[in-house]
Amino acid sequence: MATSSATVATRPRFKDFYTLTKPNVVALMIVTSVIGMFMAVDGWVPWQPLVLGNLGIALCAGAAAAVNHVIDHRIDTKMARTANRPVATGVVTSTQAVIFAAALGAIGMAILLLWVNALTAWLTLASLVGYAFIYTMFLKRATPQNIVIGGLAGAAPPLLGWTAVTGEVHGHGLLLALIIFAWTPPHFWALAIHRKEEYALVDIPMLPVTHGDAFTRLHILLYTIVMFIITVLPFVTRLSGPIYLAGAVILGLVFLYWALAMMFHWREDAPIQTFKYSILYLLLLFVVMLVDHYIYPTATL
Repeated sequence: MATSSATVATRPRFKDFYTLTKPNVVALMIVTSVIGMFMAVDGWVPWQPLVLGNLGIALCAGAAAAVNHVIDHRIDTKMARTANRPVATGVVTSTQAVIFAAALGAIGMAILLLWVNALTAWLTLASLVGYAFIYTMFLKRATPQNIVIGGLAGAAPPLLGWTAVTGEVHGHGLLLALIIFAWTPPHFWALAIHRKEEYALVDIPMLPVTHGDAFTRLHILLYTIVMFIITVLPFVTRLSGPIYLAGAVILGLVFLYWALAMMFHWREDAPIQTFKYSILYLLLLFVVMLVDHYIYPTATL
C-alpha cells in the first residue's frame, strides 16, 4: 500500500497541476481583468491584449497560486478546506510545484513583455510577488490585518486589464482595483469566521482568532459600508451610468443585509452565506458595469 502511494505521488496528473493554479480564483480574476479592458475603450478591445494579455495575467496568477500551495502545504494538511490540495497530500512534490510555478510565471511574463506592454508585465509581477511571497510567506502569519494589506495584490486584475489596453495607469483603472480592495476583507473575514477553529489550530492570526467573532463581524459591517460607498464612485466619476448605479445599489444592499445578519446573528449560517454571496456579488457587479458601459457610454476616458 505504501509503495502504491509513493508511485501515485511521483506521477501527478494534469488535473493535479491544474488544481495548483486555483482555477476558480483565477477565473474570477480574469473576468475582472477582461472587464477592465473593455471599460478602458469605447469599442472592441484589440485581440492582442484581450487574448495574450489575459493569458499572461492568468499564467502569472496561476504561478502565484502554485507558490501559495508550496508555502502553505504544512498548514493545508491540518485544515479540512485545504487538506486535499496536491502538495498537501504529496501527489505533487514541492519541487515539482516550484518548477511548475516558475515555468508558468516565466511564460506569462514573456507573453506580457513581448506582446502586451512592459507596464502591465511589471505590475503583474508585482502582484505575483505580493500575493505569493509578501502575503503568503509573511503577512498571513504576522498580522490579523493580513488580508487587508495583502488585498492590494488581489485587487490588481482590473487595473492590469486597463493598462494592457491603454499602456497607462488611469484613475478609473485604479478605481476598479479599489472596489476589489474594499471587497476583499468582508469576503475573506466571513470565511475566516466560518473556519475560525481551523485557523486557530494552525496558528494563523486571522481577525476572528486574534480579536474574536464580535469584533470581526463589526469590521465586516464597516468594510461593507465602505465598499458600498466606493462602488457608487464609478457613477459619480462618470465611468459608469444609471444601469450600473442601480445594479451597484441593489447588489450592495443585499451584501449589507448579509453583513447585518452576521452582526446581529439573524442566521446561524450567515458567515458562509456571506462568503458565497460575496463571490457572486463581485462577478455580477462587474458584469453590470460592462453592460452599462455599452448602453450608456458616459465616461470620459
